[in-house]
Amino acid sequence: MTTLSIIIPVLNEGEHLAHKLDLLQPLRSQGVELVVVDGGSRDDTVAQAQGLADQVLSAPRGRASQMNTGARAACGQALLFLHADTVLPPRAHECVLAALALQTQAWGRFDVRIDSQQPILAVVSWAMNTRSRWTGIATGDQAMFMHRSLFERVGGFPDLPLMEDIAISRRLKRLGRPLCLRERASTSARRWEQHGVWRTIWLMWRLRAAFFLGADPHQLARHYGYVPRETQT
Repeated sequence: MTTLSIIIPVLNEGEHLAHKLDLLQPLRSQGVELVVVDGGSRDDTVAQAQGLADQVLSAPRGRASQMNTGARAACGQALLFLHADTVLPPRAHECVLAALALQTQAWGRFDVRIDSQQPILAVVSWAMNTRSRWTGIATGDQAMFMHRSLFERVGGFPDLPLMEDIAISRRLKRLGRPLCLRERASTSARRWEQHGVWRTIWLMWRLRAAFFLGADPHQLARHYGYVPRETQT
């Protein structure tokens, strides 16, 4: 059976990380490798990960940079990229390995559910999953997975400050449509609730529209508050 590595990029997740990794320990006991990649946290994120992951690494800040570092160090021939605020569905590793066994070079993602009682976020979840099926584009919240050979073939995640999931999806779908699993990963609603649901929806649509129209992702990121690595203090 192809081994599976789960790569988790983290930044200042000390408050929540130990609980999230505890949920993944049953997978570790079944041979799944957990690789946590820190992007320069200023809290106890790294300490929380020690003992709960097979590898705890450091990389330049940014999900793309961190996930690429984790993928290079991982032992598995199947890779799953998991955001720190996303929880996998039950038997996720079996679902992934069974899906990847169907093709020698394949990639995919789970359906996603935003963990909230607000009805509008249930609609957002449905829209995300439906749009992904239509377009063949996956998002990081959907826990993307793929054969290592395919990841390497497309050159990994483009080192962008945002939209790295969209960018790699574009590369991957040239080689084949994603496997869209109906099992649902659950992702935190904290960014939606912190910034306001409608404001976040509008922001994400503006970002995606600008990116698809060819806007420079580095300029987009700066416009929306991202601090470039080289100037962060």
